[in-house]
Amino acid sequence: MNDEEFVARFAAGTLEPFHHADHVRAAFLYLRRFPAPEAIGRFSADLARFAASKGKPELYHETITWAYLILIRERMARSVATPTWDEFAAANGDLLDWRASILKRYYRAETLESRLAKSVFVFPDHF
Repeated sequence: MNDEEFVARFAAGTLEPFHHADHVRAAFLYLRRFPAPEAIGRFSADLARFAASKGKPELYHETITWAYLILIRERMARSVATPTWDEFAAANGDLLDWRASILKRYYRAETLESRLAKSVFVFPDHF
């Protein structure tokens, strides 16, 4: 599926399956299309709506969402040229591994499990 179709299906809540790597791809594509603040707002709203459309609005987690967007944006900025999704994914496998989440470097588990972190962006515990 091409990038336009992928984003359209994500925004419509019809993208199936939707795993962690798909979250990262969608975030990457939003960041390619919009300035970072706008991408964060649009992606967050669409992801929350996506979760609600699946009957699981409680799965939306603002700190995790924003943290990944910020990490993806930084990696994109460090690239010599604007990468395609496939190039970005190949160079940033650590962002695609949910089990060994890169966020473990920055956040304690209890921070990410908190009600506060789910509802608003919380700055990292570790830098």
